Amino acid sequence: MTKLKKTSRTKASDEALNAGSGQTIVQPNVNDNKVTSISDIREQTHGERTVQVDDEQRIRKAFVDKDWNEIKIADSWQIFKVMAEFVEGFEKMSKIGPCVSIFGSARTKPDNPYYQMAEEIAAKLVRHGYGVITGGGPGIMEAGNKGARSEGGKSVGLNIELPFEQFNNIYIDPDKIINFDYFFVRKVMFVKYAQGFIGMPGGFGTLDELFEAITLIQTKKIGRFPIVLVGTKYWQGMFDWIQKAMLEDEHNISPEDMDLVQLVDDAASAVKIIDDFYSKYLLSPNF
Repeated sequence: MTKLKKTSRTKASDEALNAGSGQTIVQPNVNDNKVTSISDIREQTHGERTVQVDDEQRIRKAFVDKDWNEIKIADSWQIFKVMAEFVEGFEKMSKIGPCVSIFGSARTKPDNPYYQMAEEIAAKLVRHGYGVITGGGPGIMEAGNKGARSEGGKSVGLNIELPFEQFNNIYIDPDKIINFDYFFVRKVMFVKYAQGFIGMPGGFGTLDELFEAITLIQTKKIGRFPIVLVGTKYWQGMFDWIQKAMLEDEHNISPEDMDLVQLVDDAASAVKIIDDFYSKYLLSPNF
């Protein structure tokens, strides 16, 4: 414990308030219970990897005062890990040819109509000359890879390592599965090597991937590839809010931005939009 240092402004009032009490005003040292190094955290967590520590340790780690040597070691290795993921992704994905990325929830069960529709969409895409890229996990991702595999098409899985939910599905081509630690590297692969995007109902991860593609097209960082969302009942409320709040009330987007996404309710309509895009530009996906 250390004595509280007083400014001239507060010292007089505090002394008057505590006159005759015989007490000294003190405050706890803010560093009394603060870990001071990465080594302290490792000791407290018995050497567990960072991804295995609990939320409290993750938060406390953010306030650790690192020395320069620790910063150099940790950050340098992280840079090389990111580079390695990019290199592996570029090497494998550059050879796959035209593909469509299918996004959707990992929690969707095989008896769900959206699972079955995703499988049908993927099979149709393969018959029309496209490969299929998914996140490589269960649910909608599994359905997409399963549909592609059923027609003998290219079935790509961009798997992310998570402490729950995510594991490789069995329908990915063995030479076309890539494992990632970093979401942002994985999203680059989703967008860079896809000629279209189909979004099935999903959660935060699906929204993240969806708006990544929308933002890159809106800002003209990539070409205006088609984005198709399947399930009007699921998606319409969000786009009603975008229309009302973002466009009409706050003018945070332009009217033409509403045309970047198309909503459909069946597999044939979803695939037709992809085909019409290529027909418009006189391109064949079978190159």
